Amino acid sequence: MPEEPPETGRARLGKAASGKVTVVGVQGNDFAWLAREAHEALAGAALVVGGTRLLAAWSSQRSLVDASPGGPGARQIDLTGDLPRAMAEVAEAHRRGESVVVLASGDPGFFGILRALLSTLDRQSIRVVPHVSSVAMAFARLGLPWDDAVVVSAHGRPLEEALGAIRIARKVAVLTSPDTPPEVIGRALKRTGASVDLLAVCSRLGFSDEEVVELGLDDLASGKFDPLSVVVVVGPGGLPIVGWDSKATLAWGLDQGAFRHRAGMVTKAEVRAVILGKLALPTAGVLWDIGAGSGSVGIECARLSPGLTVFAVEKNPEDAQRVVANASSLDAGVHVVEGTAPEALVRLPDPDRVFVGGGGLEVLDEVLARLRPGGRVVASFAALDRATGAAERLGSLVQIGLSRAAPLPDGSWRLSAENPVFIAWGPNLGALDTGQA
Repeated sequence: MPEEPPETGRARLGKAASGKVTVVGVQGNDFAWLAREAHEALAGAALVVGGTRLLAAWSSQRSLVDASPGGPGARQIDLTGDLPRAMAEVAEAHRRGESVVVLASGDPGFFGILRALLSTLDRQSIRVVPHVSSVAMAFARLGLPWDDAVVVSAHGRPLEEALGAIRIARKVAVLTSPDTPPEVIGRALKRTGASVDLLAVCSRLGFSDEEVVELGLDDLASGKFDPLSVVVVVGPGGLPIVGWDSKATLAWGLDQGAFRHRAGMVTKAEVRAVILGKLALPTAGVLWDIGAGSGSVGIECARLSPGLTVFAVEKNPEDAQRVVANASSLDAGVHVVEGTAPEALVRLPDPDRVFVGGGGLEVLDEVLARLRPGGRVVASFAALDRATGAAERLGSLVQIGLSRAAPLPDGSWRLSAENPVFIAWGPNLGALDTGQA
C-alpha cells in the first residue's frame, strides 16, 4: 500500500464543517426547496439572523425545516435595523461556539450579506449555501440569457454608477433600494435622454405576490414600485469601443472613404479631427449632429464615446439612409432623425454636445437655447459671414486650410488646396481650451 503523500499546505474546505456561521440563501418565502445542508443548519441553529421578511417566512414554515429540538428555540436578530450591531452579535455568538444561521436573499455573495459578515469574521469561519440570485431569477422570468449582462447596485452607491453602466452596456440589471427605487432610475434615464429596447421591473421574486412588469420609460419614471426590485434594461448600448486600434492607440478622423456620401458631401478627415477635439466628448450624455450629411461626425462621436446617445438630424431622405448605412457598417449607435432643423429638434432630449454642419444661425440660436449647462457647440461653415456670426455667439473661431499632396507622372509631388473651412466653438470649457487650433 503506497504511503500517504506529505502535506502540501493546502486547506481542505469541507462543505459541512462544524463550528461555522452558515449563510443560507433563500429566494422568496418557500423554504421547502432549500438544500439539505441548509435544512440541517436551520434545525440546529441557536441564533437565526435575517431581514424582516425572511425571518417571518422562516417562522411560518419551521415545520418544514426543523429536524431537531435546536431550531424551534433559536433566538432571532433582525438585520433590517442596525446592521453593524447585528454583525457584532453574530461574531460574538460564533466566538461562544453557538450555531448561527444567517438568512439572505438569493446568492449571499452577490451584492449580499457576505461582504458585511467578512468585516467581522474570517472567511474560513463562514459556510455559504447559496440560492439562485434575484438577478438570475429576473432574467429567467423574462426568458433572457444574462451571461452578457452588467449588474450594478443602487443600494448605498452613487446613482451615476448605475446610469453609466446603462449608457454603455447592452444589457444591465440594477438592484434598487429604498433610497433609489425603480422610479428614480426611470426619471434619471429620462433626464439623460436614454432610449431602451426593453425595460422591466421585477419585484418580490419568489414570493407569492411576485410581480414582473415590462413597461416603457415614461411609465417607469411616473410609477411607484417596490423599492427592493431588479430593474432590467436592454439596449441600445453595448457598442464596441472601435475607436481604438489593435495597438490600443486612440485614433479619430477616419478617412472620408470609410463613409458613403453624395458627391463629396462629407466632412474631410482632418477637419473632422479638429471638430472632434473641439467637442471635448464626455463619457455620457446626448449629442446632436445637425445637417448630418453622411453622418461622419456623429458616427465618430458614437464610436469614440459609446456612452453618448447620438442623434443625427438630416433633411434629405437619401442622405438619412446613407447615415443609417454608414452607422451600421461602422458599428456605431446613432439615432437618425429625418427632418429639417430647427423643427426636427423639438422632440429630442436636450443636448450636452452639438455639431452644427448645416442650417445656419437660426439653428444655432435654437441649439444654444436648448443646450444643457456645461455643454458645448461646434459649428462649421464655408462662408465667412456666417462663421463670424457664429463666433459672436460661441466665442471662438478658426480657419482650417488643407493642401493634399499627390504624385505627378515624373515622380515628383504637387499640392492641391481644399476650400477653407471655418470652425466656431463654445462656450469655453475652461482648462480644456488652449485657444489654439
